[in-house]
Amino acid sequence: MSQSYDRGAVEDFGRWREFSAGMWAWVFHKFTGWVLVGYLFTHIAVLSTAIPAAEGGAAAGGDIYTTTLQGLESLLVVRFLEIGLLAVAVFHILNGVRLLFVDLGVGLDSQDKSFYASVILTGAIVVASIPTFLTGAI
Repeated sequence: MSQSYDRGAVEDFGRWREFSAGMWAWVFHKFTGWVLVGYLFTHIAVLSTAIPAAEGGAAAGGDIYTTTLQGLESLLVVRFLEIGLLAVAVFHILNGVRLLFVDLGVGLDSQDKSFYASVILTGAIVVASIPTFLTGAI
């Protein structure tokens, strides 16, 4: 005869409310770092396929590559993905600078404030850049 007992919910989502700003900074920094690494490898893989075909020569391969990039840039979803990439990169950079100062012992008492400042500054930079991405003035 087996015994059973109530283990509770598989995932208790209430614990996320207990996270402090420092924990959220760590989670976001790790997440944005992995997103940037994934983007880098994907970017290198895509660019490595852009080598001009041997029979077409460099001009034909360059034209195909340029046409492909222009086609991708015309898609609205790609432009939104670029905005997301900007948000990830800007937050990762700002939070990295914040962590550098913390490691140097500068601003240890105001880590929460500096995290929130990096989030707000990231949001401001991303919102200010949206018209540039959506109008195609890049």
